[in-house]
Amino acid sequence: MRQTLDRLYTGALLLAAGAFASIGVLVLVQVLGRLIDRFARLLGAPPPGITVPSLAEIGGMLFLSAVFLGLAGTFVRGGHVRVALLTRALPAGVSRAVEVPVLILAIGLGLFATWSSLLQAWDSWVFDSVSFGMVRVPLWLPQGAMTLGLVLLCMALLDALVTTLRGGTPAHAAAEGDN
Repeated sequence: MRQTLDRLYTGALLLAAGAFASIGVLVLVQVLGRLIDRFARLLGAPPPGITVPSLAEIGGMLFLSAVFLGLAGTFVRGGHVRVALLTRALPAGVSRAVEVPVLILAIGLGLFATWSSLLQAWDSWVFDSVSFGMVRVPLWLPQGAMTLGLVLLCMALLDALVTTLRGGTPAHAAAEGDN
């Protein structure tokens, strides 16, 4: 089970990295297109007009997807900002007693966010909502990526809670050196 979860988190991180790379490629194409247009004008030729339609909108959707898909993997690797000043100063048993309600609260908030995101994605699917830009992107695509990222985060939080309750060290704490 541990390997399956780790592969899920890593796969989501790879998708997030792919989304960030896609943003970079799209922006590069847009910049090169502008440079080619300027160079063509300097030569007296008509500019070819290389452009990426709806770049800002598509870039925003890719960014949203990347951020949410990266939540779980970043959490288990200890990359999220946590206030560990208190838990590091406490004895191990007390620290675990503090960690458990915090994880339960985080799971509750995560489940609420997941449910809300799922409802929004479902509505976009049912009503065939699309973006307003030149390229009409179905809104359920970025909303679905957001929901998937939240589901994975909830799984990572639940995994950390179960590990903590069993007396083990959760992955995020091990990565931060909170042993």
